[in-house]
Order: sequence, then C-alpha cells, then structure tokens
Amino acid sequence: MATRLIDIHPHIISTDVKRYPIAPLGGERSGWSATRPATFEQYIAAMDEAGVDKSAIVHSSTTYGVDNSYVADSVALNPKRFTGVFSIDMLAPDAAQKVKHWVDLGLGGLRLFTTGSTMPGQSPLFQDPKLIPAWEMAGSLGISIAVQLTQAGVPDLEKLIVKYPQIPIIIDHMLKPDITTGAPYPRAQFLFDLARYPNVYLKLTSRNVVDAQVAPATAETFFGAAVKSFGAQRIAWGSNFPASEGGLKELVAEFKKTIAFLSPNEQHWIMAGTAQKLYPSLAD
Repeated sequence: MATRLIDIHPHIISTDVKRYPIAPLGGERSGWSATRPATFEQYIAAMDEAGVDKSAIVHSSTTYGVDNSYVADSVALNPKRFTGVFSIDMLAPDAAQKVKHWVDLGLGGLRLFTTGSTMPGQSPLFQDPKLIPAWEMAGSLGISIAVQLTQAGVPDLEKLIVKYPQIPIIIDHMLKPDITTGAPYPRAQFLFDLARYPNVYLKLTSRNVVDAQVAPATAETFFGAAVKSFGAQRIAWGSNFPASEGGLKELVAEFKKTIAFLSPNEQHWIMAGTAQKLYPSLAD
C-alpha cells in the first residue's frame, strides 16, 4: 500500500542574513544551523529526491528567535505543498495578536521551544499565566501547538492539556525518553501515560529513530509500544532535517525501515494521515 509522505519537522535557514538576521533565542545559535544549514530551495530539492510530498516547516528558534519571516515568506511561495509552524514570545503583551498575525500570513501551527541544545534544562513557561491569551488565541483559530520540553515540564503542560482539550498538542521528539533499558521501557512510562489525553499527539522524528536502534531497545518494541498506547492516528513523522545528520533521502529510508513492521494502515497514519489532521492545509 503506497502512501503519501509528509514531513512535520524540517527546518530551513536563509543565506540572506540582511533580510533574515540571525537572532537566536537565548543568544546562542545552534551548531547545526551554522554548519549544515539548508535553504528552502535546498530543502525542496531534498524532498523531491527523498519522495516527501508535503511538509510543515518548523521555524528555527535557535537561529531566528521569534522572527518567523523566512518560514512565512517561503510557505507563501507554495501554500498547497507547505505550511509553517511559528514561535513567538508567549509572555509578551501582544502575544495573542502575534499568533493571529502569523496565522493570517498562512502559517498553520504554533510551537513552544522550552528546552534544547542551546537551552538546557526546562523553562518554567508552562507555569506562567501570561501565556494564556496566546494559548487561547491558538485554540480559537483552530491550530495545533507543538511543544519541545523535558519530562520536568510535563506536569505543568498537563494542566493546559486538561484545561484546553480542544487544542491538539504535539509532543516534539516523543519527549526523547530514556529507552536504554529496552522493553517494556519503564523510564518512558511518563510518555505512554500521556495517551490518556485524546488531544495529545506524538512527533516521531529522526532522533527517535536513532535512539530506538540502540540495543537493547528496538524500533519494533519501542514504536510498537507507542502505537499501542496512542494509536497510529496520533503519531506523525518529522525528519528534523537538517538538524539531524545525514541527507533527507537517508533519513526517510531509515524511518521507513523502522516502521515497516506496522500494518499498512498504521504506516499511512504516521507517514501522512496524522499530519493532514494536524495541518488541514496539507490535506489532499
């Protein structure tokens, strides 16, 4: 059963630093964005080579901070094939207006970057009531919210998940749990426990593909447990290109190999169906 392939976690970096100045969140630029960046045009070429049909391009906070202009300008060139996921200062007085601004420019999702290689630890963002206006604006506009966080941020996020059950929440990199013990992955139970919230979705990225192949973990047991907990209809794939090392064609091949044990219908949902549910503009 052939299926579409949609990427919900690529990044793009412009070579035009005058039009799109480098201003990373936290003041430190990510290493990958400086050493192996990919422009919008380069990403399209990589998509065509790898057989990726459409994508939701994720703004690089560790390159551009909260200026989503490059993603917005790129998506506008081909809105049938692309949408964008933007980031803003959620605590700013005009945060709700900023959400509407980027959605009006054609971007289809919001992302909260609360931890990462240049921002170790867990930001207390989810505890701050000042984020509520922007969070509610996202809900009123019907867009999903992707969150990059650590296990420490889960309890505070859960409060928002429960309070706003109509807002789809996408967990970046499946929370990167410790799966070094192998099945049944007791240290990943906090991730599987999130399945009890029907508005929580998992983003399965190339980082998870790599981790799931380090023994005693296996892709079949770890991704199988995730599908058993959430259902394939709540899991979507993202390449993490070019932040993850390797060409997009290789990342796609490795991803497809690791989910080959799933049924054709389950593969369809992870490869495209869930993405089209989360980002309706990417629907066929």
